[in-house]
Amino acid sequence: MSVTVLRFAFPGLPHIGCAFQLRSCPVPDDPASGGNVSFAVTGDSPERVTRSRRELAACLQLDGWAELRQVHGDTLVFDPAPLPPDREAVTEGDGMATDKANVPLCIKTADCQPILLAHAGGRHIAALHVGWRGNRCEFPQSAVRRFCERYGLDPRDLLAVRGPSLGPARAEFIHFEREWGDDFRPWFDARDRTMDLWGLTRHQLVQAGLSPRRIFGVDICTADNPRLCFSHRHHAASGRQASLVWRHGD
Repeated sequence: MSVTVLRFAFPGLPHIGCAFQLRSCPVPDDPASGGNVSFAVTGDSPERVTRSRRELAACLQLDGWAELRQVHGDTLVFDPAPLPPDREAVTEGDGMATDKANVPLCIKTADCQPILLAHAGGRHIAALHVGWRGNRCEFPQSAVRRFCERYGLDPRDLLAVRGPSLGPARAEFIHFEREWGDDFRPWFDARDRTMDLWGLTRHQLVQAGLSPRRIFGVDICTADNPRLCFSHRHHAASGRQASLVWRHGD
């Protein structure tokens, strides 16, 4: 299997690497084919997942990465240890941050938003898994606050990029009142019963102190592009793609 990645470069930060994995040569009727990197996906074999992860690591010239057992919460883990591609994560959480070089941070998604962050000084990075529950519990704000407090950073000096995820036209919520509530009504289209999660995340990052000019987005809707991206909304047994940020060694 050839590996397909979309690389992103933060302006002025040549030592920070960012990559968003895309599906590669998916097989019809096999929703986990095309590079699934999650051992937790039902219907995919550990051997195929390991092979996909090793091929991704080789493509990016990485020995491995740090990752978490993502649980749709608001736990931010500091300075996680990297794992080889054939090892499964055991620590639970939905965000990581580090000031160490050569420690890639990996987020796994299939509609949720991967948010990659870097400080303008080029030494601090973070990666967040923001599903709709993460938006609802305001994880972008709390994660940025804790990230800055830990390393003595100013949020105005952070840059962020949101990777491929569920677009505004496909994020349907038929139980808005129960699942969201009035605080989130500005991002809800009552006619179509959809949420603009991209716009909400951008707002939450601005509320956290980031400059709007330093917030970027890869506007690829996962549900609209199932041959390009894994999408749980498109198929419940979907695989997961990786989004990574790392700092090259000095």
